[in-house]
Amino acid sequence: MSLLNEPLQFGVAARPARVTLAGAGPGDPELLTVKAANALRAASVVLYDHLVSKAVIDLVPSTASRLYVGKEAGNHTLSQESIIELMIRLARAGRPVLRLKGGDPYVFGRGGEEVQALAAHGIPFEVIPGISAAQGAAAYAGIPLTHRDHARTLVFVTGHLRSEGAERVVDLDWPMLARPHQTVVIYMGVGTLPVICSQLMAHGASPETPAALVERATLPDQRTVAGTLQTLPTLALVHDVRPPAIIMIGGVVSLHEQLGAINVPGTVSLSDG
Repeated sequence: MSLLNEPLQFGVAARPARVTLAGAGPGDPELLTVKAANALRAASVVLYDHLVSKAVIDLVPSTASRLYVGKEAGNHTLSQESIIELMIRLARAGRPVLRLKGGDPYVFGRGGEEVQALAAHGIPFEVIPGISAAQGAAAYAGIPLTHRDHARTLVFVTGHLRSEGAERVVDLDWPMLARPHQTVVIYMGVGTLPVICSQLMAHGASPETPAALVERATLPDQRTVAGTLQTLPTLALVHDVRPPAIIMIGGVVSLHEQLGAINVPGTVSLSDG
C-alpha cells in the first residue's frame, strides 16, 4: 500500500495527468473493448475493483503499479472518498491513472461520482465504456434482454439495501417493476432476493413470471439458475447461489432453456423444471 503515499513524495506536477475510467467488462477477458485493452497495455498505475476478473488483471503489464481498491459487502479496502482522493493525488503528481471497473463504469459502478470529483478538481479524464454485467449475463445465458414477443421495456435497478430511518429496506418502485411485458434486471440483489420476489408478487406480478439468476457471468464457472418469481428464492438457496450474480425477471427468461443450452459450452444451467 506504499502507493497510497507515493504521490506526496513526488510533489505536484506542473500539469495533472489524465485519469482513465475503463470498463473491464463482466469477466471474460475477450469481452474487453479494443480501446480498454490498449489502455491496459499502456497502463502505469492501475486501480481496480472487486468485480474485475483475475483474467483481466493478468493482462496488466508487470511494469505497472497495481492497487486493489475493491469493495465487498462489509469489507471495503478503501472508502469511495479515499479512492477518489487517491486518484486526484496520483494525477496531481503527474501519474496517469487507469481506473479499472467491472462491467461498465456508468452502470452501477459509481463512475459518475468519480468523474464528477475529477472534473471539480480540474483533473483531465476519459471514460471507456465496457460491456455491462447484464449484457454479458444475458448473452452467455441465452436470455435476450429485449424481444418483441416478451419485453417492450428494459429496466436496470439495484437490489442494495438502503437506510430508511432505523430500518434497512430495498427502496424500489415496486408497482412499476411489477408491470408485464418488460425485462427487469437487478444488480446486487442476491441477498435481498426473497424480498424482491415477494414485493413484486405483492404488487401484481404473476408468481409464474419467469425469473433467473446468472452467477459469475461470462466466466468459465458461470451458472444459470432459472425458475419463477415464486420458486427462485428457494432455488437460490438449494443451489447456493452467491454474488456476483445478476437477477433477470420477465418473459425473456423463458427462452433460456432453448437458447442457453447451445450458447456457451462449459456453463451450467439449473432450473425447477
